[in-house]
Amino acid sequence: MVHIRKVVGQVRYRLCDHCEQGVITDVTLEERFRSTDLGTRALSHLRSRHPGVRWRSTLKLRATRDLLRRMSIPPTGATGSCPHTGEPSLRLQKP
Repeated sequence: MVHIRKVVGQVRYRLCDHCEQGVITDVTLEERFRSTDLGTRALSHLRSRHPGVRWRSTLKLRATRDLLRRMSIPPTGATGSCPHTGEPSLRLQKP
């Protein structure tokens, strides 16, 4: 996430090589930007970059959990695992 040409956060995620599933594994944002909409904008950008992907999340912290709930992204346990391997068969994406 960039604010006035300065990196202030990032979203880490994985995508399955075989199906349209993605897992958000980390969302970091500088403390002073947590009350802004940068997290929402970053996840919206991620969705637009990978249209058609069904997103889930491994995040459990309250701040990220609330953000993901607002964006309608369920936790990994709510949607199961990748049907190709029975577990998340996902490749790491660099932000």
